[in-house]
Amino acid sequence: MPTLRLLSAAALLTLAASASASSFLVTTDAIVGALKATSDLTSDATGSLRNNKIVREARDDAASFVASEGAIRGVKLESAFDAIRQQAPQLQASDAQLAQAILAI
Repeated sequence: MPTLRLLSAAALLTLAASASASSFLVTTDAIVGALKATSDLTSDATGSLRNNKIVREARDDAASFVASEGAIRGVKLESAFDAIRQQAPQLQASDAQLAQAILAI
């Protein structure tokens, strides 16, 4: 009888480890898939914005905006904000974040 219990316990531990490993793989695959989708979306948005003339021309205004902590808002920067929000409405970014992104492009 003790041998049967020992074998049963070993079988249950093996099944539990197998279920845990496959659960880990499914969770990992889901996280990696979500990160890839986010990365692809961000790459598409920044790639098209990098080629946008309005956004490129707003760099000086963006620098002034960031340096003044939002006090200086140039016309070119406002146009760039409008263009970005029309082109990528899924981006939920503040003006400060957009200005910093313009500087990074």
